Amino acid sequence: MKSSLTSHRADYVGITGSVLCLIHCLITPVLLVTSSLLKNDVVRTSYLSLDYIFIGVNIVAVFFATRHAPAGVRRALWGFLGLFAVCIILEDVSELFEYAAYVASLGLVGSHLYNIWNCRTQHSH
Repeated sequence: MKSSLTSHRADYVGITGSVLCLIHCLITPVLLVTSSLLKNDVVRTSYLSLDYIFIGVNIVAVFFATRHAPAGVRRALWGFLGLFAVCIILEDVSELFEYAAYVASLGLVGSHLYNIWNCRTQHSH
C-alpha cells in the first residue's frame, strides 16, 4: 500500500509540474511583451531557467511513479519525459520543438492520470 501511495504522490507531483510548465510556457510570450519586470536580464534569465526546474521535477516524479507501474505506462512516462527534456533544451533551435514540448507535457499529464486510474482499478479488485 505504501508504494502505491508514493506512486500516487509522484503522479500528482508530475501532473502539477507539467501543468505549471504549460502555464509558464503559454504566458511567457505575453509577459515578455507586456511586463517591464522581464526587461531586466537577471530576472528574465531566472524566469526562463524555470524550464530546467520543470525537467528536474518531472524526472523525480517519473522515477517514483514508474517504480510499480505497468510496462506500458513506464514506457509512456519515460518517452514523454525524454521528448519533453529534448524539446525544452532545443526550443530555441526551432519553433517545432516548442510545440512538441507542449505535446510531451500533455502526454506526461495524460500518462500520470492513466497511472493513477490504473493503480486504483488494480487495487480495487
